[in-house]
Amino acid sequence: MEKDLLKQGKSFINDFKEFISRGNVFDMAVGVIIGTAFGKIVTSIVNDILMPIIGVIIGGHDFSSLSIEIGDATINYGMFIQNVIDFLIVAFSIFVIVKIVNTVTHKEEKKKEETQPKDEQVILLEEIRDLLKKEKKTAKTKSKTDK
Repeated sequence: MEKDLLKQGKSFINDFKEFISRGNVFDMAVGVIIGTAFGKIVTSIVNDILMPIIGVIIGGHDFSSLSIEIGDATINYGMFIQNVIDFLIVAFSIFVIVKIVNTVTHKEEKKKEETQPKDEQVILLEEIRDLLKKEKKTAKTKSKTDK
């Protein structure tokens, strides 16, 4: 029984070591750290730039101080609005970054496809496709001239 527990423990530790030593764990850690720093930047943009501008537009109010008191509870809906704006800015920024990365990746994949030599079967199939398209166009023009 003790041997089984030791065996399971060693297996668990080995699995954990393998998990930690993979590159994607380190990539994930870097992503979390960068995401945290990016979140601070966005929070600063919202708190220090956007919210004062929005406050001036709505009559000089400070969004973060907007709240409602119900009995002993205080509902800080201004902070909620500020956090929603934070989220939208982060989501939009990530969307733009992903869009750029996908565009670059797609261009690289297309270049790879263009530079790879085509298989003989693929070439034959493309020729057959082109002949069928040409034949279809010819048949359409004949039918129009026959009418």
